[in-house]
Amino acid sequence: MLTRTLFAAALSLAATVALATPQIQHWQTSGGARVYFVEDHGLPMLDVAVDFPAGNGFDAAGKVGVANLTYGMLTLGAQGLSEDDIARRLADIGAQLGGHFDSDRAGVRLRTLSNTAERDVALEIVARILQQPVFPEPVLAREKARWIASLKEAETQPDSIADKAFDGAVFGVHPYGWHVEVADVDKIQREQLEAFYRSHYGAQHAVVSLMGDISRAEAEAIAQRLTENLPAGGADAHIPAVMIRIQPGEQRIAHPASQSHILIGTPGVARNDEDYFPLYVGNYILGGGGFVSRLMNEVREKRGLAYSVYSYFTPMQQPGAFQIGLQTKKEQADEALALVRKTLRTFVDKGVTEKELRAAKQNIVGGFPLRIDSNRKIIEYLGVIGFYELPLTYLDDFTARVEKVTAAQIHDAFKRRIDPDALATVIVGAPEGTAK
Repeated sequence: MLTRTLFAAALSLAATVALATPQIQHWQTSGGARVYFVEDHGLPMLDVAVDFPAGNGFDAAGKVGVANLTYGMLTLGAQGLSEDDIARRLADIGAQLGGHFDSDRAGVRLRTLSNTAERDVALEIVARILQQPVFPEPVLAREKARWIASLKEAETQPDSIADKAFDGAVFGVHPYGWHVEVADVDKIQREQLEAFYRSHYGAQHAVVSLMGDISRAEAEAIAQRLTENLPAGGADAHIPAVMIRIQPGEQRIAHPASQSHILIGTPGVARNDEDYFPLYVGNYILGGGGFVSRLMNEVREKRGLAYSVYSYFTPMQQPGAFQIGLQTKKEQADEALALVRKTLRTFVDKGVTEKELRAAKQNIVGGFPLRIDSNRKIIEYLGVIGFYELPLTYLDDFTARVEKVTAAQIHDAFKRRIDPDALATVIVGAPEGTAK
């Protein structure tokens, strides 16, 4: 009980302590895993993350869903530990186990008290999960059934339908555009999960992130312990190139929802692209800045066509999607769509004003301390910096990079990257008489 009380107190403190830009230490383990460590003794806590190039972008044709299910099964049984054993032992020491999964990476997250007794128990469990998963057949059958039920439910939801159609329209046959179907899950076998694990969870491409109340020597020992008995790996850690220029297209999908769900977009930017900061700052002005964005002003404030409208880039290993999204009444869908397209075209053609740029920089820079005000947020940044091999000074340089962005750079980047005449458009719950 005392352990859980101390841990709860530490979590509460973590939510209120604002950290200066962390000093990141970096090295490699003997097996080639890249390690990123921030030493901080302000709280008796340790956060650990281990990531691999094993997201759904690494699925093979005909085996869609294998990456996701492999990741999902990691924490549901290891050598000598059932899923109940894992949950009970972590609960006994007040530790929290989680994970991360997207198109590029898959991995586990651990948060534990930093004192040796509890920390060693938690790390032993995570090491066994990573190095000796067992993918139990009964658990696999259960998880497949759960996933199939979830997919069937998603087939009725307008937002899920829109996401699926949009990704397919933007990325085509590229793995970023694949969505799992019921038939895909149905045919997944345990042997496929084991094979994917052995080929994609090797130490040579692993990224270990550590944040908290341990020394450099302890961090080195922990990183080695978590990666020393990983499988040989060997799979390519690079995702195939995305086709940047797409053919324009519009899909109107019938749905009984009262509102139309509209998505517009195209492939955008990779995580370490030289245009990242001009596009990031520019998008804040276009649709990423909430109520101060142009899209919100034109679509909601001036005309009341939607409660919310947004735009964002999803930077990945390969260029992820640039997406504009909104929901509106069916009878207003065509008007809202036309207005969004007009606003985007004006933005691309004419760029931003100096007044807009100053305001965007002030908001982004002013809000930056909130991005690194907790251990949990910092550990996520360490994972991104490590996985995408960004500079160790990325957080130190962030606000300066934002401040250096010019209106001309934003105009140039959007002109080259976003063609208003070559966008994918999806409308789910299209106006009566137009749906296909």
